[in-house]
Amino acid sequence: MRIAFVTAGAAGMFCGSCMRDNTLVAALRRRGHDALLIPTYTPIRTDEADVSQGRVFFGGINVYLQEKSWLFRHTPWLTDRLLDVPRLLRWVSRFAGRVKYSELGGLAVSMLRGEHGHQRKEVEKLVAWLEAEVKPDVILFTNALLSGVIPPLRKRLGVPIWVTLQGDDIFLDALPEKDRAACVDLIRANTADVAGFLSTSRFYADHMSAYLGVPREMVRVVYPGITLEGHGGERPPRRDGRLTVGYFARVCPEKGFHHAVEGFVTLMKGADAPDAVLRASGWLGENDKPFFREQVAKLAAAGLAERFEYVESPTHEAKVEFLRAADVLCVPTTYREPKGLYVLEAWANGLPVVLPEHGTFPELLADGGGLLVPPGDPTALAAALRRALADHDWRDAAGRAGAAAVRERFTADVMARETELVLQQAAVR
Repeated sequence: MRIAFVTAGAAGMFCGSCMRDNTLVAALRRRGHDALLIPTYTPIRTDEADVSQGRVFFGGINVYLQEKSWLFRHTPWLTDRLLDVPRLLRWVSRFAGRVKYSELGGLAVSMLRGEHGHQRKEVEKLVAWLEAEVKPDVILFTNALLSGVIPPLRKRLGVPIWVTLQGDDIFLDALPEKDRAACVDLIRANTADVAGFLSTSRFYADHMSAYLGVPREMVRVVYPGITLEGHGGERPPRRDGRLTVGYFARVCPEKGFHHAVEGFVTLMKGADAPDAVLRASGWLGENDKPFFREQVAKLAAAGLAERFEYVESPTHEAKVEFLRAADVLCVPTTYREPKGLYVLEAWANGLPVVLPEHGTFPELLADGGGLLVPPGDPTALAAALRRALADHDWRDAAGRAGAAAVRERFTADVMARETELVLQQAAVR
């Protein structure tokens, strides 16, 4: 099949969705498909080989300027291409990361209006390119927020279109109520004639079918997978003999970094506190730096400043090194996680996990690999961490169970094979 997968760059941030999309397209290619990964907004950022196309559609600069000024809605396409140069988009994305989701309601509504929005030029560019040059057999979108381009695609190309659901509600919930309601209505209208939706978990399929008001039978579940190459290997000796609680995810309230800090403080206040440290890594954006400093201050106030370390992990090798050096991974998200790639990466390195009992986590841990705790409960989190750190045999068994689950259920090849099956079955109908 010739597959066009439209993904979304995240302003220079390591983004779980675009990393998953990149892994999926690479795996589909290995399975013999002519799969293209087409970035929008900005180039994607991944710690594996980037397989995306060099051209960026809906370039972030043009999208923003067309929203703000009528003049840029009528500039020649050649002029627009100068503003879509990947190097320029990467540079500008350093500042875009400071914009809050709540400030993007008007832009989101306009984008979802497609041909009738301020970015109609950008819609035509993508549709014309797919129609004239790509000629795909099927089109996938990374999220429903890009669905404004679907109606003209259906009219002009007439091929099956699928929409992936893997975190859309996080953005939508941050919008003002009026904008959120308008976006949901537009998404529902734009996707009325799609072949279906792909979700990264049963939980998220149930949640988003209700959220968007689409039939549940239209949403197929394909769990995320990772490439195992580069993971695993010997674990390094502990530094200073101390046990390590690892946090590896974006450092922000949504991922629950503050809950990890609260749980660690509660753990270390106990009479039977282990000799342990908290190490954190993951993307730390400009907007979240004040939040991060608040959490570091909490640790200092509890007398634990020297038991905390933040480590940058910009490469795949650095990420694996971080995971191998930890004894348990703890990412106590506040929102209900739809994917959990960091869980799969931890397991690929034999690392057990302690996670809140919501979102996709109960599904991932169905065969073991860690502990689930009530969300937002630092006492329960501390108790689970105490058990995990105190019991070497449990950690070893849970790490092996997680590693087996990844090999059997959550590889890139399994994800690609299941995606392929969904697309082929739809094509037969």
